Amino acid sequence: MILRLALGLLAAGLLAWVGLVIFVTVKEYTVPQAAPEDTQAIIVLGAQVKEDGTLSVQLQWRLDKALEVYRAHPQRIVVCGAQGKKEPVTEARAMYDYLVENGVPAEEIVMEDTSFNTRQNLNNARALLPEGCERVLIVTSRYHLPRAMALAKDAGFDPSGVGSPIKLIYWPKNHFREALAWVKYWLQGWGILPM
Repeated sequence: MILRLALGLLAAGLLAWVGLVIFVTVKEYTVPQAAPEDTQAIIVLGAQVKEDGTLSVQLQWRLDKALEVYRAHPQRIVVCGAQGKKEPVTEARAMYDYLVENGVPAEEIVMEDTSFNTRQNLNNARALLPEGCERVLIVTSRYHLPRAMALAKDAGFDPSGVGSPIKLIYWPKNHFREALAWVKYWLQGWGILPM
């Protein structure tokens, strides 16, 4: 009886997990198309900077996507991310340097370098942008974009978004982790976990 109950709970948990991963994948491919010509600022969310100071592939792809949008529709860019344990500089600083090296004028870039998660990224970016700057374009990895846009709405933005690609080899890790992040987001929204 106990074994049957344990197996039933395990099966239910596995089904819920698979359902969450499917949810993340469907959300990823059904994000409304961005309209960068209607936005007032671009917010680029950070990712790992390697110990030697080079950008992770994921971060470089996010920045390349931001550059593509910026070149078509120049506007202020906010780069987000603090300094992790093994990072030689803040993610925001590394992103700033990369954008400047690739032709974005320094005065067009705002560094938000105190945040350690997506919610902080967006709340801090909100505080750095001028009053009335609500229509923003969120740039992050494709799998992360739907939750980032939900958090942007929570921060008071009217967001649209564009996702950068990811390496297929990292698909399971990224999507499993994002499924957990959505659970945390819901639990925070229901007041079960602190923000």
